[in-house]
Amino acid sequence: MKETRIIMGMPVTVEIADERAAKDDLGMVFSYFVYVDDTFSTYKKGSEITKINKRRMLRGEWSSDMREIFDLAEQTKQETGGYFDIMTPEGSYDLSGIVKGWAIRNAARMIAGAGFKNFYVDAGGDIQTGRLNPEGKFWSVGIRNPFNTKEIVKTVHLKDEGIATSGTYERGEHIWNPLEKKMVADIVSLSVVGPDIYEADRFATAAFAMGKKGIVFIESRPGLEGYMIDKKGIATMTSGFSQYVS
Repeated sequence: MKETRIIMGMPVTVEIADERAAKDDLGMVFSYFVYVDDTFSTYKKGSEITKINKRRMLRGEWSSDMREIFDLAEQTKQETGGYFDIMTPEGSYDLSGIVKGWAIRNAARMIAGAGFKNFYVDAGGDIQTGRLNPEGKFWSVGIRNPFNTKEIVKTVHLKDEGIATSGTYERGEHIWNPLEKKMVADIVSLSVVGPDIYEADRFATAAFAMGKKGIVFIESRPGLEGYMIDKKGIATMTSGFSQYVS
């Protein structure tokens, strides 16, 4: 059972490979992503984060999910030496660097909580896998060539792991280095494999903000592996990344 819907301004794909999966099981997951979008989207006038940015909500009025995300963002900022920062140059909060991975992980937990073991959740290219695909094999995930997005440069095989990619090839230079106060320009793509998509996503965002130093940071984090492509097209991978590549 597999379906894709456009939510949060991007394609969200949910696939449950277990035979008893039904359309309602997918609908449960999609409804959750709609809730996440309605709460955390800075593009929606009525979202909770928009109200916070416009100073229309006091911290005591925030939802438990909002408080959790802010706490997780602060933890990540500390763990990355300040390279992860939800404060934009304009002085507002942007939670996109942490919410997506958190939401995908929560969705995967919902699926597992419903008794399913084999599944795949993909939101805008950030992915959480569960066990095996319909063919009984590890899930295959392609990493795009940032200079030709129709080409796959690496295929990784995952079982119960997450993979997240930060890059400039779709939106241009948009990732801010909060310490040096400038856009990142020396790398174009950084993919991170982690024990789950939340860990992969938050550290992919922070490592990309570090530029070429980011792959060294990923190497230093237990449980993470990475694959970076710089603006000249030169790829660098961590020492254990090859275990995921066929």
